[in-house]
Amino acid sequence: MSFKIQKVEYFYTSVVDQPGEAYKFLSTLSKAGINLLAFTAVPVGPMRTQLSIFPEDPSRFMVQAKNAGIQTDGPYSAILVQGDDQLGAFAEVHQKLYEANVNVYACAGVTDGKGTFGYLLYIRPEQFDAAIKALNL
Repeated sequence: MSFKIQKVEYFYTSVVDQPGEAYKFLSTLSKAGINLLAFTAVPVGPMRTQLSIFPEDPSRFMVQAKNAGIQTDGPYSAILVQGDDQLGAFAEVHQKLYEANVNVYACAGVTDGKGTFGYLLYIRPEQFDAAIKALNL
């Protein structure tokens, strides 16, 4: 299987859990010309949502977030795997990490319905170099 594997940086921010907050945030980024590789939103309490932002250009994102008054935490490192959606693609990635004794503490994947996929892997900082080596980055 053919994969494109890259180290990516991501940032967190949190918003009140109410309609329109993700829209407002994403619109602000769009108006600032920030292209995203990935984006997630998960609840972190009864009335808060944590947004994870994976900008294509982390330096530009940091400047634009500061200019817009957006408080962020990061950058942190993750691994983005993209490739052809074939049976066992996620398993193959995990096998390489397993064989290197690297723990994946969180991940999220999606297919586009047209034959390709994207997969985010969160690796603890102390194991990140081993993960990069195992995935031939």
